[in-house]
Amino acid sequence: MEFKEGLKLALQSLWANKLRTVLTLLGVVIGVASVIAVVTLVNGANSFIETKFSSYGADVFTVSRMPQFITSADDYVKFQRRKNILLDDYRYIEANCKSCVGIGAQQATVAKVVRGTQSVTDSTVRGYTWQMPSLQNLNITEGRDFTQNDEEHASHVCIIGTDIRDNLLAGVDPIGQELRVDGSPYTVIGVSEKQGSTFGASQDNWVGIPLTAYQKSYGTAKSVTIYIKAGQAGSVLESAADEVRVLMRSQRHDAPGAENSFELDTNNTLVGFASGLTKSFGAVAGAIAAVSLIVGGIVIMNIMLVSVTERTREIGIRKALGARGKDILMQFLLESAMMALVGGFIGVLGGVAVAEAVTLAIGFPSSVAVWSVVAGLIVATATGIFFGVYPARKAAMLDPIVALRAD
Repeated sequence: MEFKEGLKLALQSLWANKLRTVLTLLGVVIGVASVIAVVTLVNGANSFIETKFSSYGADVFTVSRMPQFITSADDYVKFQRRKNILLDDYRYIEANCKSCVGIGAQQATVAKVVRGTQSVTDSTVRGYTWQMPSLQNLNITEGRDFTQNDEEHASHVCIIGTDIRDNLLAGVDPIGQELRVDGSPYTVIGVSEKQGSTFGASQDNWVGIPLTAYQKSYGTAKSVTIYIKAGQAGSVLESAADEVRVLMRSQRHDAPGAENSFELDTNNTLVGFASGLTKSFGAVAGAIAAVSLIVGGIVIMNIMLVSVTERTREIGIRKALGARGKDILMQFLLESAMMALVGGFIGVLGGVAVAEAVTLAIGFPSSVAVWSVVAGLIVATATGIFFGVYPARKAAMLDPIVALRAD
């Protein structure tokens, strides 16, 4: 029997039992949809993480009191005991680091921003040293950036995100307008380009002010985060990081042999840690999806065994007319493979739809990986073939005389 003829017979058999075919497909559909949805979301999260951290530049690293990712309560308590990183630490590094091309510091809090009778709540107020916007690659689309003079004189000027402009300054030229941040007046000197949202939270609802002005309003007790640009990734970055590490230990009087009283993170460290978390999540979800595929495969095998029993007389007639065992084997294998392939195709569409729905609902990034679609279809088909071998072999080994006697 030719492959084309076997494929035609398989499709006819599946179409003749549409409801049974659909119910049989559910296990494969759920398994493949789960895999595709998870891979799409994990791929989107990894792409977002890499883009987000790489936007600072591969040659930028940070010094902070606590790491950006804390995995246990004990670590959190330990890091809380550390001394704050103060503006004096930043100035000490700025004055003594010979490998640093650029250096800045930042603090942040949440505040209410008001203009006239309009207001925006839960806005992030960022206290910036004058080099910080360029270190974070913030593109100023209107107006100007901070200057060293703004920082030295604690000027009441600000750079705003597009949410602030759209909600409080719609229809007017924002440059030169006055906003009140927690009651303090600031003059708008610049507007940053739109950054979009992350996991459903807008990244444009913020106001940046000089760090010196920030500390006059909110105090100097809280820790700052220092951003340092090495000028080049690789060995130059490592050299600058080592120099900053020595300077910070000296400034903070860390005892010889004692661990650092601060955290020094490069982009590769942060991306690697975050990617490891998403991979672990993907592995767990993939294992759960594999269970669904196995269940789906067992259902396919069960239905194919039922089909062999129901079509025993048909198999006997075909063998009596000259069909060989391998022809019968091919026919039933093609049926199970086609059933799984159709289920895989539906599962791929369903998985992508679920991932996109999650993105629309909560803003979680998603990105369809072509390899995952191809792998999903191959795995689904392979599942159908694997679990279809036993029923197909049973059909192929039927004695035609015994099969013809079946009712």
